[in-house]
Amino acid sequence: MKEYRKLPKGTELISTLGLGTGCLENTSKEEITKILQMAIDNGINFFDLCASHKKVFEAFAPVLKKNREKIYLQIHFGAVYGKNGEYAWSRNLITIKNTINYILKTLETNYIDFGFLHCVDEVKDYEDLQKNGIFDYLKELKAKGIVHHIGFSSHTPSVANLVLDSNLIDLMMFSINPAYDFEFGDELGIGTVKERKELFLRAQRENVAISVMKPFFGGKLLNAQLSPFNVALSKNQCLQYCLDRPGVITCVPGLKSVKELQELLKFFESSKEENDYSIIGTFSLKLIENNCVYCNHCQPCPAHIDIGLINKYYDLALVGDDIAYSHYQKLSINASNCLKCGYCNLRCPFKVNQIKRMADIANYFQKK
Repeated sequence: MKEYRKLPKGTELISTLGLGTGCLENTSKEEITKILQMAIDNGINFFDLCASHKKVFEAFAPVLKKNREKIYLQIHFGAVYGKNGEYAWSRNLITIKNTINYILKTLETNYIDFGFLHCVDEVKDYEDLQKNGIFDYLKELKAKGIVHHIGFSSHTPSVANLVLDSNLIDLMMFSINPAYDFEFGDELGIGTVKERKELFLRAQRENVAISVMKPFFGGKLLNAQLSPFNVALSKNQCLQYCLDRPGVITCVPGLKSVKELQELLKFFESSKEENDYSIIGTFSLKLIENNCVYCNHCQPCPAHIDIGLINKYYDLALVGDDIAYSHYQKLSINASNCLKCGYCNLRCPFKVNQIKRMADIANYFQKK
């Protein structure tokens, strides 16, 4: 079933399944155009245009012309393209201005939905973006209405928090998947379990939406031989895992062909059973034991408590989210309705004592 989530700082409704364009360098223009049109025809309305090649913009132009009001583009200030159209990145203001002008001209559009500070992975990246005038340029375009929302992409929780401190961010693109979140990733899976969770909670608390990159860990999670867990997950499991993280409104996996898009689109018609990712509790318990990840594998609850949602509201409230407190108070069935039957504890793959958790949560919200 197609799902759309509202941008917290805006009115846009974003499809939970978006599309990345970073893997299309070896795909023909004709197939790229077909991929993009097929995606739109099937309900996808969010596209990350950190493209792998200039030809992506050229292939996108005729599709965009017919569908501009239907779709949202995430364009990176810092992703640039060489003489042969190949992707590169830069912190040079003139080079970036030239690239943005090229993109607007090629796409025949006069605005950018989400203007992104590109690849802010180190403190120096953020300092360079400020020192070289790139952040100011982005803010200037926002003031003129050419950029509708400011965002950034990062792999590093500490640096992401630094950018969030600017209070100018509407959307953060971050690398999320079970391998990264549970410290089994590569050099881009930066941060501890706690640091990453706290970043996602902060984003939701401050109404900063998250778009997800690398949901399949570069495809490694889909292959038992390559996965750090030695178990293959499905694309549906990976996508649902990401969409259940606080703050996330869309996943933007990359692809190379129409066939891969057709496989991705199956997510819209998938069942809860197909999307159930609780298996990760069987191979990463040491890091996430006693930590609710909102998977709702504990369901059904005899008291009809939405255990995952209540845990999420509690975690958000603990870090100062008054809106989460308000949402909890509006629930007709909450933690205080727990029957202490223990069914949830028996089902939880992460060994969370939900009976105690429900008592703690009920007590917390009653006292607050």
